[in-house]
Amino acid sequence: MDKLEKDSNYTDRTFEDIKHIDENGIEFWYARELMKILEYKQWRRFENVIDKAKQACENSDISVFEHFADVGKLSKRANNAEVQIKDYKLTRYACYLIAQNGDSRKKVIALAQTYFAIQTRKQEITEKEYTLLTEDEKRFYQRNLTKKGNYSLNQTAKKAGVKNFDKFHNYGYKGLYNGETADDIAKRKGLRYREDILDNMGSDELIANLFRISQTEQKLKKDNIQTEKEANKTHYNVGKIVRKAIKEAGRDNARRFTYS
Repeated sequence: MDKLEKDSNYTDRTFEDIKHIDENGIEFWYARELMKILEYKQWRRFENVIDKAKQACENSDISVFEHFADVGKLSKRANNAEVQIKDYKLTRYACYLIAQNGDSRKKVIALAQTYFAIQTRKQEITEKEYTLLTEDEKRFYQRNLTKKGNYSLNQTAKKAGVKNFDKFHNYGYKGLYNGETADDIAKRKGLRYREDILDNMGSDELIANLFRISQTEQKLKKDNIQTEKEANKTHYNVGKIVRKAIKEAGRDNARRFTYS
């Protein structure tokens, strides 16, 4: 617990490390993983906290199902038998309500309250204000997100065995851009030597790349990739999937990705 108090960055890492992102790019947390972080040893006791949080959500006329989705998981017992156990997929707001209804004597609960309160407020502001931004402001905002996303992806890729990061990222670009590498994209855009291609993309194109980045990171973790070859292949395949989705959404949306 001393570490939690001394290291101001530990809070973000703690809750961000157990964050998941679904196929639609929506972030969520599993209740059983959050339970361990919040130092609850028994599911029964933690579920009591969840019930209070759900009640608070309902009292605010907010959909409980939207923020506390029931999910089941298989858990292995000592004899290797598998049993179905209850769990929840929680939104950031649900995590905030749980922290608000947790054992306030625990310092980690206070940290969770602060963290999820701030992040929930940031999210609310972003959703309301984003549509009012100019294209340049949207591009700048999305560019910052891609920088953070690439940093996080690099950390995960390193654990997966990646050593040549230029090659790794080119696999992702080739999947998304129909075989083009970063250099190919730069030449097509008429950029100078070493000019960053991400600094020369519109907001929609940056969103597509951010989705590629986040989904690749999640798949590397989910599939427990352990070799550079498999990591590169994963990045390429995710890029192709994102490319296909853009193409199916409409040919106009796909022009920036040089479809034939």
